[in-house]
Amino acid sequence: MTMEVSIPATPDYTMGFGEGAVDHLGRATADSHARHLLPYLRSGLRVLDFGCGTGTISVGLAAAVAPGELHGVDMEESQVRLARCAAKAMGLDNAIFHVGDATDLPFDDGFFDVVHSHRVLIHIPDTRSALAEAKRVLKPGGIISCREMICESSFVFPDFGGTRRSWDMFEDLVRADDGHPQMGKEMKGYLVQAGFENIRVTASFNTYNSLEEIAVVYDLIDRFLLSDEIVEAAIKYGASSEELCNDIRASYDKWKNHPGAFCGHAYGEAIASKPLN
Repeated sequence: MTMEVSIPATPDYTMGFGEGAVDHLGRATADSHARHLLPYLRSGLRVLDFGCGTGTISVGLAAAVAPGELHGVDMEESQVRLARCAAKAMGLDNAIFHVGDATDLPFDDGFFDVVHSHRVLIHIPDTRSALAEAKRVLKPGGIISCREMICESSFVFPDFGGTRRSWDMFEDLVRADDGHPQMGKEMKGYLVQAGFENIRVTASFNTYNSLEEIAVVYDLIDRFLLSDEIVEAAIKYGASSEELCNDIRASYDKWKNHPGAFCGHAYGEAIASKPLN
């Protein structure tokens, strides 16, 4: 399924909705990016996936709880259209997608058994409001699952001078949009403050090693981080310069052909529960 999307990045969502970012995020699945949550799912549960994007994780969660409902929410209508297409392609009639705001969810109190988010809190300036809304729509005893990036622990090897600096550039862009590039390490504290309990935190990597996977990372750099739109924003925010972007491109050109090329994206992942009273 391919659908061309070309929408400018919003001021509060660093990744934007250009083809490079959308294609990369659309490779995520429940098995590859929400594995820590799957043992908690069973038939009949009602699940919320906020910041669902193109729905490629959502549909795996929907399949795991069928005939229970999966509701996906995303602020961008084009992403919701893609998510609906993904559910239709898999024949899932229990996956329902909505355009909405994670800090103002269109659901009653205690509506869900499980709330899930992946790589979302990193981009939401008001983390406390987002978690308060997640807690509100959860049933007492329900669980929240969050998986967020730890940018400073992510790596590209070998480093030809510009690869580590590409992460610095991305982190600076996230901060410029009032985001949290190390949220994967910070979210336990936020969950405690939000009043969740039984918090279990782990960490994992999504790794890129094969020729095909290395090409995926290079494509992300080429079509997202070094796209005209992102470079212009990075220079405007002081997160980069034309010289730095040229160095990053030259480094990745060398890296993609190196026999030892390896990349790892680091994540913190948490499961927590809403108190019974």
